[in-house]
Amino acid sequence: MDAHFHTSALEVANHDGFRKNLDDDGREKRTGTLVTASAHIITAVIGSGVLSLAWAIAQLGWVAGPAALMAFSFITYFTSTLLADAYRSPDPISGKRNYTYMDVVRANLGGTKVNLCGIAQYVNLVGVTIGYTITASISMVAVNKSNCYHSEGHAASCKSSNYPYMMIFGAIQIVLSQIPNFHNLSWLSILAAVMSFAYSSIGLGLSLAKVIGGGGGDVRTSLTGVEVGVDVSGEEKVWRSFQAIGDIAFAYAFSTVLVEIQDTLKSYPPENKVMKKASLVGVSTTTVFYVLCGCLGYAAFGNDAPGNFLTGFGFYEPFWLIDFANVCIAIHLIGAYQVFCQPLFGFIEMKCRQQWPDSKFITAEHILNVPFYGEYYVNVFRLVWRTAYVIMTAVIAMIFPFFNSFLGLIGAGSFYPLTVYFPIEIYIARAKIQRFSFTWVWLKILSWVCLIISLVAAIGSVQGLLMDVKKYKPFKMD
Repeated sequence: MDAHFHTSALEVANHDGFRKNLDDDGREKRTGTLVTASAHIITAVIGSGVLSLAWAIAQLGWVAGPAALMAFSFITYFTSTLLADAYRSPDPISGKRNYTYMDVVRANLGGTKVNLCGIAQYVNLVGVTIGYTITASISMVAVNKSNCYHSEGHAASCKSSNYPYMMIFGAIQIVLSQIPNFHNLSWLSILAAVMSFAYSSIGLGLSLAKVIGGGGGDVRTSLTGVEVGVDVSGEEKVWRSFQAIGDIAFAYAFSTVLVEIQDTLKSYPPENKVMKKASLVGVSTTTVFYVLCGCLGYAAFGNDAPGNFLTGFGFYEPFWLIDFANVCIAIHLIGAYQVFCQPLFGFIEMKCRQQWPDSKFITAEHILNVPFYGEYYVNVFRLVWRTAYVIMTAVIAMIFPFFNSFLGLIGAGSFYPLTVYFPIEIYIARAKIQRFSFTWVWLKILSWVCLIISLVAAIGSVQGLLMDVKKYKPFKMD
């Protein structure tokens, strides 16, 4: 039966001259492997937030900081394995494919939970792409500042506007957004993953050099982090600890794009097995980098660790190396932006095709012969809507340049439902676990603990946002 369907699907594809290779579901043949899935995960998880982990550990100290990193690493890996089994339903190997996170929730839980999942996922994706626009521009500005400090001295004001860099970032994204789908993104994810290793390693190396060199003598670290009455007030210590826990929790989350990454994999070996291995590779690689960057950064700067030690000028020299690291951050975020916005693009385009199947504007594919590339399919709706989306994220980033605090809030709203609640509920439903059995009880306890952490992080993010708004002074270009 399957062989007959596959052959006839291929004949149809050959006949209309469009796609010559189709998968068992009639879609374009998936070619993803353990390597490409791991690269997608590393690209999605290791954001430039890795560089702020020294600050997070400074708030929590030598005991709670690394413990929080390890705890979130375990939770993320555990729930990602539960979600990997739900890609096909009802059987994880031979069942029907679920192409998106919402499809997974629809197949296993149904009801209003499907819409709640969609809201949490897509609001988070929009928030992340806006945050990446801001963060990439900060890294580009840091290159300018680094050269200015090198020539003018560390006391120079060296002010620079983020706006032109946000425009440059947006222009690059308009071009890259025309990549039709996730399946064509592997090269960009691998490049971005290499960049993330490069700047993380530079941050690590500079921190290590500073620790070995004595770090300036006045570096203070402690088991409990920043000291009340010395570094911060009691109230500040509480708020900052909340924010630090939030930073660490959201630094790991990639569940928003997990199902879409799994949908790029070849069907043999089984997708769920490959995805579990890729999650293990991605999360453990990330954890090693996070622990090293966070702990070495804290050892180098102590309780005075800056929010980002490559753009917050924890380091000034060697200036060319700082420049290179910041260029790597910008390139990584160019790739990461695509990993996060492609599921959103796919969702909107699918909905529009379903709503207006006869519209040529939405469905017609025009073939362009591109030199050195070959045939490229242009869709007018895709061109217009994706360009408009990139422009919108750039404009919002310009209006709210302190949007990173919003990200904590958006992250708080999505970490619990997407990384913890839905994977656990789906697993309970699929495995038909009895209420009040031992497994049911400990899974529910894990879920509730993570809900409390999310609420705490959300409160910390709101307070941080209010402080940002108070301190904000727009930069005026002379």
